[in-house]
Amino acid sequence: MEHAVPFEPVRPWRTAAILASGVAALELLALIVAGTLLLGHSVASHGVRAAAKPAASKPATTKPSRRAELPRAKTRVLVLNGNGEAGAAAAEATAIRARGYKIGAVGNAPGPTQGPTLVMYRPGFAAEAHRLGRDTGISIVTALDGLQPSSLRRAQLVVVLGA
Repeated sequence: MEHAVPFEPVRPWRTAAILASGVAALELLALIVAGTLLLGHSVASHGVRAAAKPAASKPATTKPSRRAELPRAKTRVLVLNGNGEAGAAAAEATAIRARGYKIGAVGNAPGPTQGPTLVMYRPGFAAEAHRLGRDTGISIVTALDGLQPSSLRRAQLVVVLGA
C-alpha cells in the first residue's frame, strides 16, 4: 500500500514576502534611530539655550529686552486706518498725541484688514513699540510686516487700526 505524502509545491512568493518584510523592518528601525538622533539633538540644543537664559527673563513678545531710549516726544508714529471707519485714524492719532507722542502722519492702510489693531516697529525700536502698546492698550506689537520703511514718512512706529 502506498502512502500518499502531501506534496507542497515551492511557493517563491512566500520567500519574497518574508524577505521584503525583513528589509522594511530594518528600514523602519533605521528611520526611528535617525529621527531620534536628529530630534534629540534639536531638543538638547534648545534646552541648552533655554538654560543659558536667566530665570527671571520673560519672552520678547510680552516685554522688551531693553528700555525705550527715545522719549515719547521724539517717537514718531504713523497711524493707518485699516478698518474702513471714517475718522478712526484721526481719532486714534489724537489719543496718541495726548500721550506725548509725535504723529508723523495719518492715513489709510494699503488694504482693509480684518485683524485686530496692532503696533508695528522699525528694526531697533521694539522697546518704544511695546511702550506705545502699553500706553494705548494695544496688545499686539510686532516687527514691521507688509509695509516698506520708505512708506513710513520717517516714523519709527506704525499703528494699524483693525476690526
